[in-house]
Formats: sequence, C-alpha cells, structure tokens
Amino acid sequence: MAKKAKAKAAKTKQPAKRRAATAKSRAAVSAPKVAAGELVTLLDFVRYAVSRFAEAGVVFAHGTTDPIAEAVFLVGEALHLHPDQFEMFATARVTVREATAILGLIERRVATRLPAAYLVNKIYMRGVQFYVDERVIVPRSYIGELLESHFDGGATSLIGDPEAVERVLDLCTGSGCLAILAARNFPHAEIDAVDLSKDALAVAAKNVADHGVGERLTLHHGNLFAPLGEARYDLIITNPPYVDAEGMASLPAECRAEPAMAFDGGDDGLDIIRRILDEAKDHLTPDGGLLCEVGRGRALIEEEFSNLPLLWLDTEESDGEVFWIAAADL
Repeated sequence: MAKKAKAKAAKTKQPAKRRAATAKSRAAVSAPKVAAGELVTLLDFVRYAVSRFAEAGVVFAHGTTDPIAEAVFLVGEALHLHPDQFEMFATARVTVREATAILGLIERRVATRLPAAYLVNKIYMRGVQFYVDERVIVPRSYIGELLESHFDGGATSLIGDPEAVERVLDLCTGSGCLAILAARNFPHAEIDAVDLSKDALAVAAKNVADHGVGERLTLHHGNLFAPLGEARYDLIITNPPYVDAEGMASLPAECRAEPAMAFDGGDDGLDIIRRILDEAKDHLTPDGGLLCEVGRGRALIEEEFSNLPLLWLDTEESDGEVFWIAAADL
C-alpha cells in the first residue's frame, strides 16, 4: 500500500541518509563490546538484541510488534533461517563469523532506526516471503489473516466458494503483498492492484515476478479507481493511508523512514477512506463486498457513516480495525 506533517515534524526532515549517519555515529560510541564466546546460542543473541532494543528505545510496528519477535526475525535472517526454523535451532551454537553478522545487524537496527525489514529487504506475511525496500511501506496489514479466516467458504466466511471468485481489486497495493495473498486464496481469480506511487509499483512488480502470478495479477498506476474504467469486482481489499495530522506529526523515526504518502490520510485520517466508500459501489458486482483497514478510525467512521451497516472484524492482534460491507449495503 502506498500510507504533510505539520510544524511539529518539520525539524525531523533532514535528509534520511544524514539522519541515519548521525544516529549511527552516536550509537557506535555507545554500542557495547561483546567478547568472543560471551554469546553462544541463537537464544543468547535474541536476549542480547532485546536488551539493546530496550536500552535504545527502539520502536516496533513494522511486521513485528514486540522486541522478542524483532530479535528472532533479525537473528534468523542473519543466519538465513526461515522464521519457522528458529525454534528447531534455538539452542544451536553460533560461529564467530555468524556472531559478527548478527551483532552487526542488531547495531544497524539501533543506530539507523530503519525498520528491520529494510535492513534485510524482506518481510513475511502469513508465512509468505516478500521483498521490501524504502520505496514502500513495510507491510503489516491484518487483511492477510482475514482472507484466510473469513473468505475460506467456511461457517464464518463472508463469501461463498473462494474458487468461484472471479475478480479481486487491491487498492493502495504498495509492495503488492495483499494482492499476491489474494491470488493464493482465490486460485481462479484475476487480480488488479492499484497504487499512486510508481516506486511502490516497481517493488510490487518484483514481488509479482518472484511469486509467479503475473498471468493473473495486473498492476495499475493511478489514483484509486481512476485507472480501472468501469471494471467490477467480487471483492475489493484495501489498506489505505489513514494516519491523521496529529499522528503524522508524532511518527517515530522508524515510520519516518517509510514513504509519508503511505500514511497520510488528511487532517482526520479519513480522506482516502471517504473516497473509497463513495466510489466502491460502482466497482463491485451485486454479490461483492469491500474489506477496508482503517486503524484506529472506527469511532469517526461510525459517526460519519452511521447509515452504513459496517461489520467490524477482529484478528489475533487487532480489535475492530478492519470493516466489511457488502455491495448491496453501499
């Protein structure tokens, strides 16, 4: 997905490379020295990373939500291990060369304040690996989980047979991860994915190629529905920019490293969401629906759109941050 801070944030807008270099210089002075043999197993390095993150005040909200998960991710990536393999090797000993790589990655995370995913150009969603870099927001949508739990044709499914879904649209696609997950969940569907950022679409194109879904997934450059003509879809999914002006002014350093347009939802955070709700009905099939992530904007949305029967969905890590509405109710 591709998600103007006010005066409060203006002082933070020195060039990103300069910010990173300054931070790295400060951290290099304070980084503790670890002697060979002091840290032995993968778990030792995870514990060390958690302590360093706490000491440095690192912020987590970019694919991992807590210091332990972030530490496990970085240690695993330094050792070329898939997250599912970590537990198997948690008590394994680390070589001197591997230790140097792990410690270097931990210190880069502390020094630069870049999201971990940018340091390794990788993120996992629902166990699926995607490429990311500074051209896109780090994927962290709840929609991936909901595609599995509420669109599987089961008792709690919001649709009938997933195999009968013919067309899916992903608005504000960013890195393309949700569009690709949709292609996996709806095996016979044609997927369109739209973003206003050409840079983001370049990243999405790489992911589409990496996952071999180019025959079914088409990327479009444009503003929401503008490049789609009169096309209609059985399902529209979107994780649009929804951070309000106050939130934009107080973003942590990690988030300021990401594209601002991927966050900025206007003064109250609803600028893009209003447009989507207004236009979606013209792009849905009669039995289709809209799945939209809105962060903490539920109260404002319910107040403004009290006439709409929005169904709020929970996930393992969120309560009411995504809504569903059927085409017939728009």
